[in-house]
Amino acid sequence: MPAAGELTLGLLAGGRGVRLGGVDKAWLERDGVPQVLRFARRFPGETGPVLVSANRDVQRYTDAGLEAVPDRIGDGGSGPLAGIDALAAACATPWLLTVPVDLFDVNDCLVRTLLAGAAADGAMAEDDDGLQPLVALYRVSRLREVLPAMIAGGELAPRALARHLDLSRVRLPGVRFGNLNTPQDLAVARIALP
Repeated sequence: MPAAGELTLGLLAGGRGVRLGGVDKAWLERDGVPQVLRFARRFPGETGPVLVSANRDVQRYTDAGLEAVPDRIGDGGSGPLAGIDALAAACATPWLLTVPVDLFDVNDCLVRTLLAGAAADGAMAEDDDGLQPLVALYRVSRLREVLPAMIAGGELAPRALARHLDLSRVRLPGVRFGNLNTPQDLAVARIALP
């Protein structure tokens, strides 16, 4: 299994927040802490560098001590795969763990569980709601091989990565990541819209 220094945490924060009126979900605060900072600090000692896939207000991430990488391809319409592509291109470690900033939370043993259950190219998490293809562990060299062609061919669904990579599905029984997509989701998480 890779050591922490061989695993980059890649936070997916490049979405448009359309269902929340364009709010940047990375900076929504829960208990006074922005989501992006909450997840950047979530795995101390288990991951090394932190990168953030972000397409707006990049300086704000720099000011917070984070390295933001904008999408390299597309016009923002390529979705999360463009963010994963940007993270893979900027990643200096052999492994990349992706986590969206709009999750309610992740379990404490996520990194260890994905590492233990990974196939040759990595693993995707499966919580009680089903497959969560954006909560995933990837071998960076393979991502760099397959993502550009997928995106160029219009194959933009994150689940499609499993057809091109040797990824295992790692079941996390009793875990539900949840998503912060609607005002109702925010109310449950005790987050107020800015």
